[in-house]
Amino acid sequence: MQNQLSRRIARRIEDQVRQTIISAHKRSGVVLFSDTTLRDGEQMPGATLDPHEKLRIAKALERAGVHSLDAGFPASSEADIAAIRLMIGQVTGPVLTALCRTLRSDVDAADHALDGNPVHKRGVSLFCGTSPLHREHKLNKSRVEILEIIESTVSYAAERFRIVAFSPEDASRTEPDFLCECYRTAIDAGATTIGFPDTVGLLTPEKTRDFIRRIQDHVPNIDRALLAVHFHNDLGLAVANTLAGIAEGANVVQCTVNGIGERAGNASLEEVVMALTMHQDQYRRHHRIDTTTLFPLCQLVAELTGIAIPRMKPIGGANVFATEAGIHQDGLLKNPDTYLPFRPEAVGAGEIQLVLGRHSGRRAVAHRLQCLAIPFNDERLAVIVEHLKQLPKGTVVTDDLLRTLVSH
Repeated sequence: MQNQLSRRIARRIEDQVRQTIISAHKRSGVVLFSDTTLRDGEQMPGATLDPHEKLRIAKALERAGVHSLDAGFPASSEADIAAIRLMIGQVTGPVLTALCRTLRSDVDAADHALDGNPVHKRGVSLFCGTSPLHREHKLNKSRVEILEIIESTVSYAAERFRIVAFSPEDASRTEPDFLCECYRTAIDAGATTIGFPDTVGLLTPEKTRDFIRRIQDHVPNIDRALLAVHFHNDLGLAVANTLAGIAEGANVVQCTVNGIGERAGNASLEEVVMALTMHQDQYRRHHRIDTTTLFPLCQLVAELTGIAIPRMKPIGGANVFATEAGIHQDGLLKNPDTYLPFRPEAVGAGEIQLVLGRHSGRRAVAHRLQCLAIPFNDERLAVIVEHLKQLPKGTVVTDDLLRTLVSH
């Protein structure tokens, strides 16, 4: 009897401490980044990662300053368990979380995989389909049965983890009243974070705002949990929708490096970070990501996943700090800010690249000749520029080619 009383008191104190932490996070206005590159990102066809590669990315994400890592789906494979076990003791900053279906066996698998990690650095993320499509065609469950599943598995997880997240899969196609009921049930059962996933990436920023406002207005116990947003990019709006969610008060952003993930991918971590950084006057929110780690992080993920970064991809793409246009090259040489929203060093990238080619002007060519210590005068410079304009399509102007043009 005395032991039961002691356990109840300890649990009550623990709940109070947890609530204090959640309230502090909400008041701080800080946007917490929960990276899911190692789980949702890896689901992209061709992006499979070995455990030691996941560890390298996890350490890079830790250096970047992410709050938590969606480290894997233990019930799905032994490889995911191995990767999570490898991170324990080596990735100590972020919270390590494991994905679970609303099955007690999945929670047990996560508990085993994360065994040994400090209690305040281990968590589970449960999901359950809630939309009519998922209820009727995938799960064959009624609304009442879905709520019972949520209550049962979230409470089971809360007995084993201090950090429990719940997300209604296909939330953006779930009836708003039922969606709010799912959240209320999950929080009452012990969820410390509730997620809003746009599973098929169909929302617009305006509809995102409507959903987030409705959740905040119609989930009476919302003050007891953090609100996370998770957007897919099927309409190219994942980052815009994420920012709309942040503007409405979302506390946590779930995203991936380079935006990799199912179908058209996820919201891109680096793009959301830089948008917040550049527009703090608009969003009035802060983050704890070191922006100078972003470019190297993008390159590392591309290298290890084998998923190449499109040349025009913001932040990490090869063209972001490169130009062949003469007017732009002239402006960049006079002041880099004339044609850049931020300088390369802000995201840890290399130097600005003034690519020589058909569209280059005299100033960029002269600059490169000076860098190579090649003497020239105005007449010779004009001839070289004209030669560049006559080069066959696709010709790459290397330093050796430039020297050849000068010698001729």
